[in-house]
Amino acid sequence: MNILVTGGAGFIGSHLVERLLNNGHSVVVVDNYTLGKKENLNAVLNNKNLKIIECNIDETEKFCELLKDEKFDIVYHLAANSDIQKGGQNPDVDFRDTFMTTRSVLELMKRNNIKNLFFSSTSAVYGDKTNQLLTEDMGDLKPISYYGGAKYASESFISSYAYMNDFNVVIFRFPNVIGPHLTHGVIYDFKKKLEKNPNELEILGDGTQTKPYIYVLDLIEAMIYLTKEFNLGVEIYNAGVETATSVTKIADIVCKELGYNNVTYKYTGGNVGWKGDIPKFQYDLSKIHNKGWTAKHTSDEAVEETVRSLIK
Repeated sequence: MNILVTGGAGFIGSHLVERLLNNGHSVVVVDNYTLGKKENLNAVLNNKNLKIIECNIDETEKFCELLKDEKFDIVYHLAANSDIQKGGQNPDVDFRDTFMTTRSVLELMKRNNIKNLFFSSTSAVYGDKTNQLLTEDMGDLKPISYYGGAKYASESFISSYAYMNDFNVVIFRFPNVIGPHLTHGVIYDFKKKLEKNPNELEILGDGTQTKPYIYVLDLIEAMIYLTKEFNLGVEIYNAGVETATSVTKIADIVCKELGYNNVTYKYTGGNVGWKGDIPKFQYDLSKIHNKGWTAKHTSDEAVEETVRSLIK
């Protein structure tokens, strides 16, 4: 198949591209290298079935012009701002890199008569529902971050385009995704802080923030598995793990793996790390499990593997 991966040089996208090429597909990657890096694709750069285009996807007309002659069997749309803290400082970041990139992809599909779309959404669309089990069909979604709002708006636009143009869509609402090629997030931040000061570690919030962390290669397996076939309309899945890891536990794992044994934790206080952060959430995973997929790594195991990959 001929496949488009937006954000294909990024953390998640690069792993997906490698897997698709290894499966014998032809892949076109579009990325502007805001968060992605060409080096993430080093393992497949010489693959004759790989084509890389550097482009700002939010510039709809330019994006569609560059790809006007392409006929794709599937579009995996992963391009977005994934740094929620960065987006929280400037809403233009998520409007441009998260929502407008989605609008451009949908317009390309409409113009080129492309029917199959995978979209990477997020748990952030649910908002702060700390004491509720999050199901795909629950109502009253109230995102509290610009990132969550842009993803939720993207889901709505996808729904409209899917109906008007007979698209087949699979949407995954990602939890916290970690693993090799990670560029930011709590594990990355802890490692950098400890390298500067191995005696003291600042932890945002009170350390009790607890979330499910999924290992990126498990997520790729789920993406491939659930896009073997597409059905008309929009299917939404929570993709995640049943376990979760607290911020303090992450600090313990990072210190242990890096060999720092006498670190004093300094908490900034409060039950969130920054405005727009969700302190805790829990997915109902019955829908994706009933499809036959379950993650291989627990949340703690995903953290351990990620720290080891960063050390390497």
